[in-house]
Amino acid sequence: MTDTLSLTFSALADPTRRAILARLAQGQASVGELAAPYDMSLAAVSKHIKVLENAGLIAREKDAQYRYCKLQAGPLQDIDGWVGAYRELWRDNLDQLDSFLADMQRGDDTAKQ
Repeated sequence: MTDTLSLTFSALADPTRRAILARLAQGQASVGELAAPYDMSLAAVSKHIKVLENAGLIAREKDAQYRYCKLQAGPLQDIDGWVGAYRELWRDNLDQLDSFLADMQRGDDTAKQ
Protein backbone atom coordinates (compact mmCIF):
# COMPACT_ATOMS: atom_id res chain seq x y z
CA MET A 1 0.00 0.00 0.00
CA THR A 2 1.31 3.43 -0.92
CA ASP A 3 1.36 6.13 1.72
CA THR A 4 -1.06 8.89 0.69
CA LEU A 5 1.24 11.69 1.88
CA SER A 6 4.03 10.31 -0.32
CA LEU A 7 1.68 10.14 -3.31
CA THR A 8 0.58 13.72 -2.71
CA PHE A 9 4.09 15.11 -2.25
CA SER A 10 5.24 13.22 -5.35
CA ALA A 11 2.41 14.69 -7.40
CA LEU A 12 3.19 18.19 -6.10
CA ALA A 13 6.90 17.85 -6.92
CA ASP A 14 6.31 18.94 -10.51
CA PRO A 15 5.73 22.66 -11.25
CA THR A 16 3.32 21.89 -14.11
CA ARG A 17 1.12 19.84 -11.81
CA ARG A 18 1.20 22.59 -9.15
CA ALA A 19 0.15 25.10 -11.82
CA ILE A 20 -2.70 22.83 -12.92
CA LEU A 21 -3.90 22.67 -9.31
CA ALA A 22 -3.65 26.45 -9.01
CA ARG A 23 -5.82 26.78 -12.12
CA LEU A 24 -8.35 24.29 -10.75
CA ALA A 25 -8.53 26.24 -7.49
CA GLN A 26 -10.33 28.88 -9.60
CA GLY A 27 -12.91 26.34 -10.81
CA GLN A 28 -13.31 23.25 -12.94
CA ALA A 29 -11.70 23.09 -16.38
CA SER A 30 -11.50 20.77 -19.33
CA VAL A 31 -8.27 18.99 -20.20
CA GLY A 32 -7.94 21.27 -23.22
CA GLU A 33 -8.29 24.36 -21.05
CA LEU A 34 -5.68 23.02 -18.64
CA ALA A 35 -3.31 22.23 -21.53
CA ALA A 36 -3.65 25.64 -23.26
CA PRO A 37 -0.89 27.51 -21.36
CA TYR A 38 1.73 24.80 -21.94
CA ASP A 39 4.00 24.11 -24.86
CA MET A 40 3.46 20.35 -24.63
CA SER A 41 1.20 17.81 -26.20
CA LEU A 42 -2.27 17.10 -24.92
CA ALA A 43 -1.04 13.58 -24.12
CA ALA A 44 1.73 14.99 -21.89
CA VAL A 45 -0.73 17.19 -20.02
CA SER A 46 -3.06 14.19 -19.68
CA LYS A 47 -0.23 12.26 -18.00
CA HIS A 48 0.18 15.08 -15.48
CA ILE A 49 -3.57 15.04 -14.86
CA LYS A 50 -3.50 11.27 -14.34
CA VAL A 51 -0.76 11.65 -11.68
CA LEU A 52 -2.87 14.26 -9.89
CA GLU A 53 -5.94 12.03 -10.17
CA ASN A 54 -4.06 9.00 -8.80
CA ALA A 55 -2.97 11.12 -5.83
CA GLY A 56 -6.59 12.08 -5.20
CA LEU A 57 -5.90 15.76 -5.88
CA ILE A 58 -8.36 16.05 -8.76
CA ALA A 59 -11.50 14.28 -9.94
CA ARG A 60 -12.80 14.02 -13.49
CA GLU A 61 -16.45 14.48 -14.32
CA LYS A 62 -18.17 13.87 -17.61
CA ASP A 63 -20.71 16.37 -18.92
CA ALA A 64 -22.08 15.38 -22.33
CA GLN A 65 -19.00 14.94 -24.54
CA TYR A 66 -16.70 16.99 -22.29
CA ARG A 67 -14.62 15.78 -19.37
CA TYR A 68 -13.94 18.32 -16.67
CA CYS A 69 -11.38 18.22 -13.91
CA LYS A 70 -12.00 19.67 -10.49
CA LEU A 71 -9.82 20.12 -7.45
CA GLN A 72 -10.14 17.72 -4.51
CA ALA A 73 -8.78 19.42 -1.39
CA GLY A 74 -8.62 16.41 0.94
CA PRO A 75 -4.98 15.44 0.25
CA LEU A 76 -3.93 19.09 0.62
CA GLN A 77 -5.62 19.21 4.02
CA ASP A 78 -3.68 16.08 5.00
CA ILE A 79 -0.42 17.84 4.04
CA ASP A 80 -1.45 20.92 6.00
CA GLY A 81 -2.02 18.74 9.06
CA TRP A 82 1.38 17.08 8.67
CA VAL A 83 3.17 20.40 8.13
CA GLY A 84 1.20 21.92 11.01
CA ALA A 85 3.14 19.89 13.56
CA TYR A 86 6.38 21.34 12.24
CA ARG A 87 4.87 24.82 12.06
CA GLU A 88 4.22 24.63 15.82
CA LEU A 89 7.79 23.47 16.43
CA TRP A 90 9.21 26.45 14.50
CA ARG A 91 6.82 28.87 16.15
CA ASP A 92 7.95 27.65 19.58
CA ASN A 93 11.62 27.91 18.59
CA LEU A 94 11.15 31.41 17.20
CA ASP A 95 9.27 32.50 20.34
CA GLN A 96 12.19 31.27 22.46
CA LEU A 97 14.65 33.11 20.22
CA ASP A 98 12.54 36.27 20.44
CA SER A 99 12.54 36.05 24.25
CA PHE A 100 16.28 35.45 24.32
CA LEU A 101 16.99 38.46 22.09
CA ALA A 102 14.65 40.66 24.14
CA ASP A 103 16.49 39.59 27.31
CA MET A 104 19.84 40.41 25.67
CA GLN A 105 18.65 43.88 24.69
CA ARG A 106 17.54 44.56 28.24
CA GLY A 107 20.89 43.29 29.51
CA ASP A 108 19.21 40.51 31.43
CA ASP A 109 21.82 38.23 33.01
CA THR A 110 19.70 35.11 32.41
CA ALA A 111 20.19 35.53 28.66
CA LYS A 112 23.93 35.12 29.12
CA GLN A 113 23.63 31.69 30.72
